[in-house]
Amino acid sequence: MIDDALEKKLRELVDRQEIWEVLLRYGRGVDRLDRELLRSCYHDDAIDDHHVFAGSPDGFIDWAFEDARATTVSYHHGVNNHSCELDGDDAHTETYYTYIGRNKQPPHLLSIGRYLDHFQRRDGVWKIANRVCVIEELFELTAYPYPVGEGREYAEGARAPATRDRNDPSYQRPIRPRRPIDSPR
Repeated sequence: MIDDALEKKLRELVDRQEIWEVLLRYGRGVDRLDRELLRSCYHDDAIDDHHVFAGSPDGFIDWAFEDARATTVSYHHGVNNHSCELDGDDAHTETYYTYIGRNKQPPHLLSIGRYLDHFQRRDGVWKIANRVCVIEELFELTAYPYPVGEGREYAEGARAPATRDRNDPSYQRPIRPRRPIDSPR
């Protein structure tokens, strides 16, 4: 039989994991321009205060995707350090992010900062109730002519094709790798 203290710890672990999974889904949804996946991270009445935009989840998604399609070739959102204060059906989190945007025209962008989120569990599901995006720093990037030297050049089409939709290889089930690079042609 599980005692009350262990049951409380298990509930907290499950809650923290479910919140973390929302943050991971957010990054994937915004990077793949997957509206349904990104929208699943927010409660309907949430507010996202995202530097130059503040408003509803749908307004944020419209703004972010319009900007993405107009100015960038790809996005990459990574989440790092994460703290989570649980208080019943509320949680307050701080999650460090690293964002890289490959623009259609250089310079490219690197942004580091934090997502300050108020999560709520409603009907048993954790989602973002309010978010403030804090930008710590912005950097201009130049493209690196990779790969270079010692046989590391890629043949045309050798890299897995990244797309910003559900045609991206990450949606394949099962994943279908290319032939091994060292295999005969």
